[in-house]
Amino acid sequence: MCIGFFMSLLDGSIVNIAIPTLIHSIDASYDQVLWVIDGYLLVFSVLLISTGRLGDVFGYRRLYVIGIITFTLASALCGLADSPAGLLIARALQGLGGALLFPQVISSILTIFPPRLRGRAFGLFGAIVGFAPIVGPVVGGFLLARLSWRWIFFINVPIGIITAVLALAFVPPMRSGRRHRLDLAGVALATAGLSGVAFGLIEGERYEWGTITGPISITSAIIAGVTLLAVFVVWQHRQRDEPLMPPALFGARNFAVGNWIGFVFQLGMIGIMFVLVLYLQMARGYSALETGLAVLPNAVLTAVGSVYAGRLSDKFGAKYVLMAGMMLLAVGLLVLVAMAGPTSSASSLLPGLAIIGIASGATFAPLQQATMDGVDPRWAGAASGVSSTIRQIGGVLGTAVLGALLSARLSSTLRSQAEQHAAELPESLRARFIGDSAAAAQHYSPPAPPSGLNPATAGLYERITADTFATGFVDAMQTTLVACAVVLVAAALFCFLFSPHKRPMTEPAEKRQADTASQD
Repeated sequence: MCIGFFMSLLDGSIVNIAIPTLIHSIDASYDQVLWVIDGYLLVFSVLLISTGRLGDVFGYRRLYVIGIITFTLASALCGLADSPAGLLIARALQGLGGALLFPQVISSILTIFPPRLRGRAFGLFGAIVGFAPIVGPVVGGFLLARLSWRWIFFINVPIGIITAVLALAFVPPMRSGRRHRLDLAGVALATAGLSGVAFGLIEGERYEWGTITGPISITSAIIAGVTLLAVFVVWQHRQRDEPLMPPALFGARNFAVGNWIGFVFQLGMIGIMFVLVLYLQMARGYSALETGLAVLPNAVLTAVGSVYAGRLSDKFGAKYVLMAGMMLLAVGLLVLVAMAGPTSSASSLLPGLAIIGIASGATFAPLQQATMDGVDPRWAGAASGVSSTIRQIGGVLGTAVLGALLSARLSSTLRSQAEQHAAELPESLRARFIGDSAAAAQHYSPPAPPSGLNPATAGLYERITADTFATGFVDAMQTTLVACAVVLVAAALFCFLFSPHKRPMTEPAEKRQADTASQD
């Protein structure tokens, strides 16, 4: 089950590295390629609540296998696509497959493992959460260098087929012992509401937080989404039999606290790699593959740390491990702020990345374990879908907010730096240089020299713009990473709201079997 989970997370980041290749290979515009990336994230994010509940109704293994088959078929269609529209449709289908399989992994952990062993299981889960998004650009860069962009998708096909066979052979059939009914009105309201919010947050910067078309704007899309979600919550309270999101879930203290912490945590966590990748590629000139290799030790430490954090959570309590992990993350960010400079190499970032890697490993698994502590196994699918959705929205919001903060700060620092360096250029180029440098904040890359310059002047212009951009970006990055550290410290303090830790006892086998029927 973790193999399919790994593939779905990997494909969320692996396509980023192929943007220039896709633009030329299938004659796509930059906006079309961005939609290929965002379309997957949008479909994946808005369906998690519904697909989590579907697992409760139809069985976790069944939904997982359907998700794997859908994801594998979509991957083949992505590889065969010869137009931007065809690739976008296939990516949306991939997002559907990922949303179908993702919640079933968490639900299965709650169903199969007794409380005393869940920390270890969530440790493996957390290792994948931390490892897959970082290793994606490395795998993508290798495939692009050796084969073609199509193999970024084709590689999923044999893995998906093998995973489906293994799931049918080894995963026990799992479904709550009582019959369920799907709340179709809840599905419609949740999907429409989340679509409006997620679309607005994902596409806001592209439309400059203004008009999309006619009377429709980013603001109206978000407001409409929030309104529909409010109606959804009211509807869930009126549903007495089978609500899509049982309100009683939030009556469990740890579930409510854990979801709030997960939302805040994603706000701060999502900005770390987002900013660091831009720094290495745009300010320091690393290729996508070199960037992936530079942060790979961080991913390895996250995976290793997550496995051990799960065991520590079983022994000492998830909330204490989680709190320590988030505080250590903040420390790692401050170390990065101190070590990163306009001319720093990747090796100088290793101390901060090592701390962040170990700390990340001590957050993913304990957070999931603490949040799910005390959740009724009958609602495992609904709980996993809700918690996954809340974190996804937190991550999307974090990307939007931190992207806006970085861009605003970068615009200010670049103009300041350009005014200081303008005297090194001929007087006729100074005003153009200052304006182009400030505008570079929108694209996170230094501006190109004007056409018609002689080679010596063009070379001088390139060198000065590169130095200006690197210095300005470091200043903006430091502000952004400090903001992330503050958010993570706040999230750590919320851990005091969790219930006191009780060492879990082994559940009798008869009770676990009664909770879950062996049918699918």
